[in-house]
Amino acid sequence: MSLPHIIDAFVQFGFMRRSLVACLALSLSLTPLGVFLLLRRMSLIGDALSHAVLPGVAIGYLLSGMSLLAMGLGGFIAGLLVALLSGWVSSATRLREDASFAGFYLGSLALGVTLVSLRGSSVDLLNLLFGSLLAVDHGALLFIGTISGVTLLLLALFYRPLVSEAFDAAFLAVQSRRLPGLIHGLFLGLLVMNLVAGFQILGTLMTVGLMMLPAIVARCWTNRLASMLLVASLAGFFSALLGLTWSWYQGVPAGPAIVLVAGLLFMISVLFGKEKGVFRPRYTAAPPSATPLKGPQQ
Repeated sequence: MSLPHIIDAFVQFGFMRRSLVACLALSLSLTPLGVFLLLRRMSLIGDALSHAVLPGVAIGYLLSGMSLLAMGLGGFIAGLLVALLSGWVSSATRLREDASFAGFYLGSLALGVTLVSLRGSSVDLLNLLFGSLLAVDHGALLFIGTISGVTLLLLALFYRPLVSEAFDAAFLAVQSRRLPGLIHGLFLGLLVMNLVAGFQILGTLMTVGLMMLPAIVARCWTNRLASMLLVASLAGFFSALLGLTWSWYQGVPAGPAIVLVAGLLFMISVLFGKEKGVFRPRYTAAPPSATPLKGPQQ
């Protein structure tokens, strides 16, 4: 498929342009958070939180219908509540944080599906789980753009503390005992906020794919954090562009198409990535030259 064919749909149709801009905004904010999750070894916690927002979204839907503000606020509160409760359970018991997250997110997912089923149709449930990317309107685009902009601003302002907390939380604790907890809370708040933005277009099940797969792709190619953030954002946007094009010309669902393209990039990177790939170049250091041992000087 030639380049004119790829861009033809975006030139002719406004809803395709809006979908692409929404994916670009999410690629700029979701993928850096995915990189930090990867570095913290918390990759699956992003998946847990993406499911945890569903009960809040469902309650907002039951109270106000398909209101973007109500569902977004409900999802943010529910996701943040699950994050805080999971942290409290792991600190008050001997359970690890990933185990407490698993318990809460599975219950949240079941509760959310049940609440939507009480009033909504199967179409409403599918939209919440898998999104409706091609139906993005100006209100949703403004909502996503605002969250993306706020996220990038806060990441820039707190970049050094976030990096320090990811690699060496003890260093922050030396400066202030409360600082690691505050930075961790800020990070979880940004994560939940972006997952709420992502469910508008990709649903609660697909959003985490755009967040984590480009981050893993970047990790396979570089060890430098700045380069990793850039490669992850480019991989996210490239996945969105090809996924939307595939969706338009082949009639497949847009959200899963984007995640499938990101999954293909993941497989290529796992095989041929410069740093972490299976078939990466292996450089062996030259053996040290053998020097004869000298006896004591006479």
